[in-house]
Amino acid sequence: MDKKNLFHKFVAFTTAVHEVTHELTKDVKPEDITPVQYSILEYIAVSQPVTLSQISDCKHISMPNTSRELKKLAEKQLCEKFEVTEDRRKQLIRLSEAGQAMMDRAFGQIENQFRTRIKDASDEELKEIERALEVLHTKVFYEE
Repeated sequence: MDKKNLFHKFVAFTTAVHEVTHELTKDVKPEDITPVQYSILEYIAVSQPVTLSQISDCKHISMPNTSRELKKLAEKQLCEKFEVTEDRRKQLIRLSEAGQAMMDRAFGQIENQFRTRIKDASDEELKEIERALEVLHTKVFYEE
């Protein structure tokens, strides 16, 4: 196995993932939130509950900027902070009911676009795609 060639394919793949992600999400963001705010909400939706530092780290946003954006999202009643009963110093963030509803609508639109992209794939190809995603998730995109 040529690992250098494999790495170049991985780089091309991750670039394509970013491009496709942009294509799938560019028209689903409500107009009253910024792209950064949408990105934060999307991360919370998939990973909740999360900490401020997890959002900051994953989204490559400074802690003060992350805090400011979360405050704006909380003011729009799209997310909320809550304390951990075991450690009252620790605060977690989750989507509010309105935030969850908004992200459910966004993910519904994204799912429709995804289905359009795979509409011509055979059952066998769909199984291969599913298997490839499982392998990538467990071997490449796992958290350490």
